[in-house]
Amino acid sequence: MIIDARGLLCPYPVVELGRAARTAPEGARLTLLSDDPVALTDVPAWCRMRSARLADIVHHEGYWEFQVVTARSDG
Repeated sequence: MIIDARGLLCPYPVVELGRAARTAPEGARLTLLSDDPVALTDVPAWCRMRSARLADIVHHEGYWEFQVVTARSDG
């Protein structure tokens, strides 16, 4: 699933990531695109708080691509 949050400023990239994660199956790979430099701090923090795995960050010209794997549910 691709979440294009380019043009959105903090906190909206992680808000959109959270919205997508709620509807994604456990272990799903989400791709967040963001041009907000604060996302470089916010996305890793969100992953730690949600027990998600930040698989990769790729810098493209003008934006970053965050690869996030959703947490597995233990419930």
